[in-house]
Amino acid sequence: MKSSNSRPSRVGRNPFVHELKFTMREKVKIGLMSVTVFPVRLLLVSFLMLLAWPFAFAASLGRSEFVIEPQSWWRRCIDVCLRVIMRAMWFCGGFHWIKVKGQQATPSEAPILTVAPHSSYFDAIPVTMTMCSIVTKLESRSIPVWGTLISYIRPVFVFRSDQDSRRKTVEEIKRRAQSGGEWPQIMIFPEGTCTNRSGLILFKAGAFIPGLPVQPVVLRYPNKLDTVSWTWRGPGAFKILWLTLCQPHNPMEIEYLPIYTPSEEEKENTSLFANNVRKVMAEALGLPLTGLSFDDRDISLSQGPLQIYNLCSLLEFNLLVCRLGLRAKASYKSLEEQASRARKLQGDRLGLEDFAQFVNLTVTESLTQVHSLFDKHGDGLIDMRHYIIALSTIYQPSKSMETLKLAFRMYESEENGEVLEEDLASILEIMLGVEDVELSGFFLSLDGTDTGKITYGELRHFIEQHRYFVQDFLDFKNHPRHLCFGRPESCNGENHNKDV
Repeated sequence: MKSSNSRPSRVGRNPFVHELKFTMREKVKIGLMSVTVFPVRLLLVSFLMLLAWPFAFAASLGRSEFVIEPQSWWRRCIDVCLRVIMRAMWFCGGFHWIKVKGQQATPSEAPILTVAPHSSYFDAIPVTMTMCSIVTKLESRSIPVWGTLISYIRPVFVFRSDQDSRRKTVEEIKRRAQSGGEWPQIMIFPEGTCTNRSGLILFKAGAFIPGLPVQPVVLRYPNKLDTVSWTWRGPGAFKILWLTLCQPHNPMEIEYLPIYTPSEEEKENTSLFANNVRKVMAEALGLPLTGLSFDDRDISLSQGPLQIYNLCSLLEFNLLVCRLGLRAKASYKSLEEQASRARKLQGDRLGLEDFAQFVNLTVTESLTQVHSLFDKHGDGLIDMRHYIIALSTIYQPSKSMETLKLAFRMYESEENGEVLEEDLASILEIMLGVEDVELSGFFLSLDGTDTGKITYGELRHFIEQHRYFVQDFLDFKNHPRHLCFGRPESCNGENHNKDV
């Protein structure tokens, strides 16, 4: 699969992975704090959260989630009490001094605050300090105690079970943002997920669709030992809480940047607006921009014996199919149905019009780009099997053997279920995101005779027996082994004798 390089590939650290490594001194310190300070802090934090609950519950009684109401004097008193209680709670948790730079704009000046990087549930600190509304999933309302505190700030709830949820959420954000400051400001984390703060991932469009001025807000946690980051692969929620409460002090900085007023072009082009704000925030943080987005997290975290090696082309493909709605419609059942249709084509290649008919869409610029990714020979024709393998890879990136099985169904001989060497090479090129896969060495290693054919069962058994199948038995362009001097066993920073 080709790449147009219209989107940067991942470089440096994976933003969805957080690894903690402790020195012996840090381990001793955490051990001592665990039996002395941690229990006290946990007790105080729990007490103050419980203390805040009746205030939030009383203030939420009889209040509409959709109609703005004048803030009565007793609700203003409760608001002050809650801010004091929540600040005391964070203080007991080790966030003794929270440095605030800049000035928060008023709701009429900037109805939306865009906050980044989003890396932890401790990012709730600026929310409790300002009592701004947030965008959150509906299920959070049912969390004991904390759910009542969330309801108090009148968030925009996302109904994930509703197919039309995204449109309704955007409409509610627009309605509140265009109220002229009558509604509280909405604090939005445009990354849409937690990262390790190694860079800013692509912003979601929700905060920028209204086309109104926004105020960027950047967060920093200057601790040398990062115990606050809570990502998709790394320490769990309770471990993060335990390690953070075991730190003598947890510094935090909140900086309100100047209000960003969109140009007419940015109002019309939401992606441009979002990306320009992201650039401003990245510059203030001194962080790089990354081409990854929330929708790419599973691809970048792919695991298994055939995990993705080069993300570039598959990330570009994922962006396009998400834009076309093809990713949302994907399911294993639909993939099997498409694979069955592709098999009947018997390798016949399709032009753009036939491809559009196959996926039941009209020809658009995005669909044309998808088609061009698989135009291997530059003649305007593509093999639908390649498209289905790529779609299965991004749909279930950590279930590579399922994708491999699906691919074999499209290529295998009806007589004996075998797949030719050149067809297997094409399959692996797409699944791994690499180029020029060479399999002659692998076929020779099977039984000493190069037959050039293999069944799914034989390949699966071989992969199960050889943990480092890709590193040791495949050859392709820019293979990690090519960069090594010496034995291939030590390539790619891995030791085959070490338990991982």
